[in-house]
Amino acid sequence: MNYAEFLEVVGKRAGMPAAEAAKIVGATLTTLSEGVSGGEARHLATQVPEELRGYLHKDVDFAEQLDLVKFLNEVGVRAGTDGDRTAEVARAVLTTLREAVSAEDLENLESELPKDFRRLFRPVDRTVGA
Repeated sequence: MNYAEFLEVVGKRAGMPAAEAAKIVGATLTTLSEGVSGGEARHLATQVPEELRGYLHKDVDFAEQLDLVKFLNEVGVRAGTDGDRTAEVARAVLTTLREAVSAEDLENLESELPKDFRRLFRPVDRTVGA
């Protein structure tokens, strides 16, 4: 997936133009990189379009303790969103990231995050009664 496709998919999922999606992508990936090891962030950077790699840059190897609430708060501050909207845009980014990286890389990434993050890597099931 190239950069334009990544932004277009995130934009569709987040209900915004692709040009506006760049801000939420940057906010989400920057915050995500803080919650994983430097090695994982660097490895993940090799799996995304070149234009996104800078958001995953880390000079340190340790991961910040980042629970889901803190993650969403940080994304919201960086993206200028709040509450349910922040969760929605973060999910749009992480679901798209899930499709852009290998299953093994996704598994490695998820293993470094608290279990409650996993729901953000999955699309919302909007079917009724499923």
